[in-house]
Amino acid sequence: MIMSDRWITRMAREHRMIEPFEDRQVRKGVISYGVSSYGYDMRVAREFRIFTNVMSSIVDPKAFDPKSFVEYEGDTCIVPPNSFALARSVEYFRIPRNVLTVTVGKSTYARCGIITNVTPFEPEWEGFVTLEISNTTPLPARIYANEGIAQVLFFRGEEEPEVSYKDKGGKYQSQVGVTLPKL
Repeated sequence: MIMSDRWITRMAREHRMIEPFEDRQVRKGVISYGVSSYGYDMRVAREFRIFTNVMSSIVDPKAFDPKSFVEYEGDTCIVPPNSFALARSVEYFRIPRNVLTVTVGKSTYARCGIITNVTPFEPEWEGFVTLEISNTTPLPARIYANEGIAQVLFFRGEEEPEVSYKDKGGKYQSQVGVTLPKL
């Protein structure tokens, strides 16, 4: 079952599921963020790692070369054409044991050819979210820090899982900052 704004707000206030938490949708002059009818629009922080091919590294998830990225911090980030950047959420999430999330990109960015990819937050995962922001266009694309980047949808299972992300000691548990691939 997908969870409503009432449930999201209650879980954020009573169980610190989302910190900091915006209890309304902020929209004026920004790409919206905060709680919505059936989700939470998270923000992108000022920390970015922009993909570069300067070192001619091979992208290998089993042996990832951090030199493939240029670190950048700022209020906006320019993602090169046909490239991507990693970033992190402003919000820290603590997912309940009986909940799984799915994240989808914001329509404002999608209409500009910018796709945000985030894997599901598994039951009892917690941390800042590492976001992959792809620029699918042949032009540079601007991303605005501290504004909305993607919407998190919360799904509650009929029963708790036998093994949660925390139980299995997931490698991205309690991640801080932009986290690169781990094996």
